[in-house]
Amino acid sequence: MKSKDMLNNLLTRNVEDLIVRSELEKKLKSKTKLRIKLGIDPTGSRIHIGRAVTLWKLRQFQELGHQITFVAGTFTAQIGDTSDKESERKMLTKEEVTNNFKSYHAQLSKILDMDKVEVFQNGDWFNKMDLEEFFKLTSLFTIQQMIERENFAKRIKSNKPVGLHETLYALLQGYDSVMMKTDLEVGGTDQLFNMLAGRTVQKAYGQVPQSVMTFHILEGMDGRKMSTSWGNCIYIDDEPLEMYGKVMAINDELIPSYFKMATDVPMDVIEQIEKDMAMGANPRDTKASLAREIVARYNGKKAALGAEKDWEKQFRDGDRPAIINDFNTKKKPILDVVSEAFDISKSEARRLMSQGGVKVDDQRVKDFETIIEKDCMIQLGKRRYKKIIIK
Repeated sequence: MKSKDMLNNLLTRNVEDLIVRSELEKKLKSKTKLRIKLGIDPTGSRIHIGRAVTLWKLRQFQELGHQITFVAGTFTAQIGDTSDKESERKMLTKEEVTNNFKSYHAQLSKILDMDKVEVFQNGDWFNKMDLEEFFKLTSLFTIQQMIERENFAKRIKSNKPVGLHETLYALLQGYDSVMMKTDLEVGGTDQLFNMLAGRTVQKAYGQVPQSVMTFHILEGMDGRKMSTSWGNCIYIDDEPLEMYGKVMAINDELIPSYFKMATDVPMDVIEQIEKDMAMGANPRDTKASLAREIVARYNGKKAALGAEKDWEKQFRDGDRPAIINDFNTKKKPILDVVSEAFDISKSEARRLMSQGGVKVDDQRVKDFETIIEKDCMIQLGKRRYKKIIIK
């Protein structure tokens, strides 16, 4: 790929907003090593492929020699970013934030060279900030600017509360950019207001305002926004067979966007795929190709081919996967066993059980209090199995 095409791909593929493109192009062409920031509020423990769109863009920048910097919101996650929320977000404890962040490193390592990534925790500076500095920061914005935000305006119109602490989130995120000397901040489209606030804060502190890049949102398997609470996510640490099966379950109309956002297949090839689908190509075969690409991206080609073989055996022939992992536990209620064995929350396990999505030795179980007291096979949904060993 020519350098001009590489630059265009870098600045356009999956990119929704780029502010200001001319500024960023100038920075990139100057051969300066840019400091590129991604903020992570560890409000959950797993990363889905929708959030990974941003991470793969960071990998492109990292491969070009730029410095990737993460800021873990060990302070701000306790407030909760409500950029895409229509109600107040639950404030997390420091312990919850710390535990969630611990699980991120291995997942991030699937995409980035974490040995070359600088990781900050914004509690390091906010826990030391005095009131004089805080008031200097808050003076850069007005209440009117904050309450004009779409989600706040909707809540005010609906007589729903907007906490004063919520309105401070954007300026705190902007101050992170000052402390990290950020040249470019990346994030989802819901982060645009917060990242633009960073430009204002940096300018006030005598720094060159950062460029801002946001990304398209990848829909979940059912066409809605990918969200853990809706159970429509494909996680980057899903087992290969589970990941393959989830891709095969997406709505057919999502195939092109998944190719664009969840793979590195060239755009001209994707355009041909769209044309073929419009001409009546079998969506199942196209989806199988997509599933192989996504599984290979996170687990390698060998695992992708193995997952495809197991999936076909399981669904065409009605067989179980060739390899089923053991899970050792003690005698306890099935709700606890399912949650722990499949690494899902108890609320998700409860939802799946109530929908008839859990079987023990081929028998559907809906009673949350059923005690698992002997070795058995548990099936979760259509694709996931664990052999339970009672110690």
